[in-house]
Amino acid sequence: MSLIRILFVGDLVGKAGRRVLEEHLDRLVDRRRIDFCIVNVENAADGMGVTPEIADELFGRGIHCLTSGNHIWDRREIREYLRVERRLLRPANYPTDLPGSGLYAGETASGVPVAVVNIMGRVFMPPVDDPFRIAADVVAEARRLAPLVFVDMHAEATSEKVALGWYLDGQVAAVVGTHTHVQTCDDRVLPAGTAYITDVGMTGPYDSVIGMEKEAVLSRFLNHTQARMTTARGDARLCAVVVEADPATGLATGIERLMLYEGDAPLPVDRSPVGGGSGPPLREGGPPFPEDK
Repeated sequence: MSLIRILFVGDLVGKAGRRVLEEHLDRLVDRRRIDFCIVNVENAADGMGVTPEIADELFGRGIHCLTSGNHIWDRREIREYLRVERRLLRPANYPTDLPGSGLYAGETASGVPVAVVNIMGRVFMPPVDDPFRIAADVVAEARRLAPLVFVDMHAEATSEKVALGWYLDGQVAAVVGTHTHVQTCDDRVLPAGTAYITDVGMTGPYDSVIGMEKEAVLSRFLNHTQARMTTARGDARLCAVVVEADPATGLATGIERLMLYEGDAPLPVDRSPVGGGSGPPLREGGPPFPEDK
């Protein structure tokens, strides 16, 4: 059976995030030969949750599954949508009487089943059930549905995300972190075969404080007063990872970290295997280092 490539796009923030995703998605799928696409939509609607209309728009672009996190409940209308749309996930460790699920099993165009699991951390986050025990139970269920299991761990604390990566190493194809909106450079395949990164990063405006207009955030820090938060618009970038995995083993063979800017030229066609991680992102931000005198 051929290797499968899974694209995971980090936290989608507002119109800027949706705009840069629209610009790059089709070309990225084509040039990186993507078989299955997942997007975290935690902040897709003006930075706070997602609406049914935005979710439908993203599914219409060919995205297979949408994950989320603590902001999933910010839009009242999403509750009914979660009852009927299995492809939009909420963290599995929320109470079971809430609408929606933390597990979706879909398949690639060639018919290879892929399961997606959404978990949320507890450190510096709203109270939820134990992410480790719930992850173990949901992953066991997911492995009965699909040979490839992909986990989105939506959490604040890096230690909690790293720990879950080790906890699930060898049981799933990938554990990727979301929520902090800052891409980390620790992408790698763990010893037992699970691809891992602490945070995929934000797909949204980088002329901001993690997606929000700088002035309002600075006012909160400087004056300790509540200021209305609005999503920023400038310097839109797409952050993602591509995980290559083997359906025969359920494990990863490589992970590639990406950061694409709005207006970037199309990626070159890639016919080589995805690397084992720990390299630089496809495109680094900022000016080059000055020459060493």
